[in-house]
Amino acid sequence: MSFFGKLFGKKEKETLDEGLNKTKEGFMAKITKAIAGKSTVDEDVLDNLEEALVSADVGIETTIEIIKRIEERVQQDKYLGTSELNSILQQEIEAVLVDASDSCYKNFEIPADTKPYVILVVGVNGVGKTTTIGKLAHNYKKAGYNVLLGAADTFRAAAVDQLTIWSERVGVPIVKKPMGSDPSAVAFDTMQTAVAKGSDVVIIDTAGRLHNKAHLMDELSKIKRVIKKVIPNAPHEVMLVLDGSTGQNALEQAKQFTATTDVNSLTITKLDGTAKGGVVLAIAHQFKIPVKFIGVGEKIDDLIVFDKHEFVDSLFKI
Repeated sequence: MSFFGKLFGKKEKETLDEGLNKTKEGFMAKITKAIAGKSTVDEDVLDNLEEALVSADVGIETTIEIIKRIEERVQQDKYLGTSELNSILQQEIEAVLVDASDSCYKNFEIPADTKPYVILVVGVNGVGKTTTIGKLAHNYKKAGYNVLLGAADTFRAAAVDQLTIWSERVGVPIVKKPMGSDPSAVAFDTMQTAVAKGSDVVIIDTAGRLHNKAHLMDELSKIKRVIKKVIPNAPHEVMLVLDGSTGQNALEQAKQFTATTDVNSLTITKLDGTAKGGVVLAIAHQFKIPVKFIGVGEKIDDLIVFDKHEFVDSLFKI
């Protein structure tokens, strides 16, 4: 049914390389400056490298872990030239990351014994949540699944309209109600429709408000409860969508959402238009939650699987 287990293909690699161009240019420039004029990895190089990683939005906690690992390599190997540093840095960055390939699923695959597979999508307004849902629907449909969308972000009329446009563009059905309707009622109707239609994948949008965290938590909890009335072990995935172009602000959003709901997958968008893609490293390391997909362009196929090896390889590619 799907293309589960397929290798990270040439097309995906080219899309990733192109999408990370701005991040790579800034990242590599900072790394090159950190080791300029040095022949060995000494304390000055490590200090400069630490500063370069932090300024590349890799984050303090992740940077400290990477530097610690490199220090251990220096101690172990006794003599380490700066010519070897890029390769070792690449290895150690990859080692601290968590991605979906470390877990039981990869690509646009759902567990064979789970139908419908229910994804609850959360994230603040403006991060590309609705676009991500549309691209997810497209890819799951392309993988051979029957997909159903639920427009439970009834706080903004535009959210329902945008998701409706995506449902028409992709050619998948949608369950929706007028603006101001109870989001949990939309979620419940979506689940009932999914069971009646025999849907394989259900993707439910939610409101993106953080100004009142208590209200957000209550709303998400209620949505989860009504979903469980129809499918007791659902939602199977709570996906947090973050805007990679906001750098450390994305990290802060991740902190707030993971504190209020049980997020178990991440999608990071808008990496093609920013030099702040290093934040992916910080998020993947700090929260120990798999980054499942990344958005590297506007086209419908520009939502690709996050593969930590390929991601880091693209960052270091000359």
